[in-house]
Amino acid sequence: MTSKSLDYENLNENVKKCQYAVRGELYLRASELQKEGKKIIFTNVGNPHALGQKPLTFPRQVVALCQAPFLLDDPNVGLVFPADAIAKAKHYLAMTSGGLGAYSDSRGLPGIRKEVAEFIERRDGYPSDPELIFLTDGASKGVMQILNTIIRGAGDGILVPVPQYPLYSATITLFGGSLVPYYLEETANWGLDIANLRQSVAQARSQGITVRAMVIINPGNPTGQCLSEANLREVLKFCYQNNLVLLGDEVYQQNIYQDERPFISARKVLMDMGPPISKECQLVSFHTVSKGYWGECGQRGGYFEMTNISPKTVEEIYKVASISLSPNVPAQIFMGLMVNPLKPGDISYERYVRESKGILESLRRRAQIMTDGFNSCRNVVCNFTEGAMYSFPQIRLPPKAIEAAKKAGKVADVFYCLKLLEATGISTVPGSGFGQKEGVFHLRTTILPAEEDMPAIMASFKKFNDEFMEQYEDHRGYSRM
Repeated sequence: MTSKSLDYENLNENVKKCQYAVRGELYLRASELQKEGKKIIFTNVGNPHALGQKPLTFPRQVVALCQAPFLLDDPNVGLVFPADAIAKAKHYLAMTSGGLGAYSDSRGLPGIRKEVAEFIERRDGYPSDPELIFLTDGASKGVMQILNTIIRGAGDGILVPVPQYPLYSATITLFGGSLVPYYLEETANWGLDIANLRQSVAQARSQGITVRAMVIINPGNPTGQCLSEANLREVLKFCYQNNLVLLGDEVYQQNIYQDERPFISARKVLMDMGPPISKECQLVSFHTVSKGYWGECGQRGGYFEMTNISPKTVEEIYKVASISLSPNVPAQIFMGLMVNPLKPGDISYERYVRESKGILESLRRRAQIMTDGFNSCRNVVCNFTEGAMYSFPQIRLPPKAIEAAKKAGKVADVFYCLKLLEATGISTVPGSGFGQKEGVFHLRTTILPAEEDMPAIMASFKKFNDEFMEQYEDHRGYSRM
């Protein structure tokens, strides 16, 4: 039989090499078990609404009116929708060329890009140019667009924190580049060490790799740490000295669960540093409506902002964005609503504040419950989740468990996570999917299950873990690596 173009053996090798653990083996097994009738708690992906988080009322009211503009002509519309939602819907519909069913500019609606620029200026204290802001279908699409622009071939390297969000490893593989890992230090609360960065770059260069960009995820995914201002200054200086573009993944900037290290954007720190670095260091920053207290993952709304990128490069990025014609328009409106929120005195303001504060305060409590729960378990150590939506506990797997995993043909933490899934229905992601130091094992779980369910979930995890350790441990005990 003739071999065909889309037969597996004839596929693009980069597609076959591409791995995305968040929707990998564990997720597929969890989906199978769910079909068989088992109750599954999907904590493998930061998907707040799927785990019961209620959408914020006001943005949904506005987008509902934009989706069904005939409602605005109904004389009774004011009985169902508040006046500020009606006004906002008219405000956004006036920006479009024919409602939500019409393409926008490939960079996004100019009026919403202006609102994003104003948000950035309020946040950082420095003006932002709407012409350097592109709206995208979620932050992931923006990351892919920029990496596609940077990577010219296998000789181009991208510095990525390890543990890392597999969007980066998968996309770098897909575009034929080389991932250059720099390790975060777990014992220093997943801190970033500049000496480690220098070592990673030197090693890559010795292998003939040209390191062209550096990724930071702040707050961290899967590690949950928040970078300090001093750390960000060091990173920017390092990028400037090494001629690297910094990619600032800042999608969790609303998700902060402690007061010692508030979120501070890479752009603000860069501007604060002044010339020449503030005028020359290249930076691309990403944000989304999928995280924070919005959690609107399914809407697919995001943006990236470019700093110190040449006009010719911006034109090329625009040209490639034009191939997709337009980012989805309803999500652009969600983005507008997020960056230009209700103000004190607006009719819906108090409800909006009550809902958003309620979500963030609950997430803060859940972060603590989960950290404490993991740290109460045998052979499990977990740093506190300072920000983002995840816990990333280290699991001290006994040698007998590692041996049993080998016999089963599994990576040790995949073996552990599969056993956890079968026993409890908790679907997690093994640490090997994010990268980790040799011989050290983790899992990632979101902190998103409903607060009232959290004690039962942690009790279920503890019961499984302690029985697993009892089965495989030789009772000599372990110290943390």
